[in-house]
Amino acid sequence: MIDLLVAGGGPAGLVTALHAARAGLSVTVVERRGAPIDKACGEGLMPYTVAQLEKLGISLPGQPFRGITYLDSARRVDAPFRAAAGMGVRRTALHSALMDAVGAAGVEVVNAHVGPIMQDSNSVQCGDFRARYLAAADGLHSPIRRSLGLARPTRGPRRWGLRRHVHTAPWSDRVEVYWGDGAEAYVTPVADDCVGIAILTARQGSFDSRLAEFGALSERVAGQPHGPERAAGPLRQRVSGRRAGRVLLVGDAAGYVDALTGEGLGIAFGAAELLVNCVLADRPGDYDRQWRRMSRRYRLLTAGLLHAVEYGPTRSAVVPAAAALPSVFGKIVNLLAY
Repeated sequence: MIDLLVAGGGPAGLVTALHAARAGLSVTVVERRGAPIDKACGEGLMPYTVAQLEKLGISLPGQPFRGITYLDSARRVDAPFRAAAGMGVRRTALHSALMDAVGAAGVEVVNAHVGPIMQDSNSVQCGDFRARYLAAADGLHSPIRRSLGLARPTRGPRRWGLRRHVHTAPWSDRVEVYWGDGAEAYVTPVADDCVGIAILTARQGSFDSRLAEFGALSERVAGQPHGPERAAGPLRQRVSGRRAGRVLLVGDAAGYVDALTGEGLGIAFGAAELLVNCVLADRPGDYDRQWRRMSRRYRLLTAGLLHAVEYGPTRSAVVPAAAALPSVFGKIVNLLAY
């Protein structure tokens, strides 16, 4: 019997496995998809997230960015990072780097389905796999979360994420956030010759139809070669808790607010370390409380901003308020960055 079985081989699952291996635990990752795994996301890693990966010895192939810029049709306001830069990294490149690190750590990655979960006071059984603990890192719409009765109904508007790569040289060393009527577009430099454009919206439709709502950005990339679009959502996922017996949820499976502030991976990687520490101490009951404390600032700031963007009057005031109070805007950005 191994110490930890990780269900899901995305970034959250692989970083959980890395922390476990480095702590001396026996660990296996089970993932049904082939590598590298792609996902519709903004691909911007905030400085805190970059530091978490550097602590694991992982160097990232990507493009640094040095702050966040908000724009609407009339204004732009810039918030530079105080210290270290963030990094724009294509999701497939991030996944490949993590797979290399997992392989170097001697972690076994099995291409298989996890199967039904059974557990007792000492172990978790998933098909042919048996472990002392199970880390459920099976994504935004986690089947494990649902099977354990930890999923809760989501209230309010549902939002989706769309992403496309445009093959052009980055024109800014910032992540640019364009504010439109009911949607936001994020432009992240991810390579010397490529930017990623991610759109968050409550209106379903094609990437092109949503991009057309951002006139200046749409015109800037018109005619440029690009890759296919990817979609993900609904984004908001509520949970009643992050543990059921010896099963602990990590990454998007542990609940998700929104991609507005770009801290999803930072929270996932922080939770991965907490989860492994709870396994080491044989205290799974501590995990949910520690997760909530670790993620509190992110959740409050993201939920507050999400509430503002969901309603017209406050939504239209976001960029003007940031422009009128640039020091406050800068402090909020740097609270999330570090």
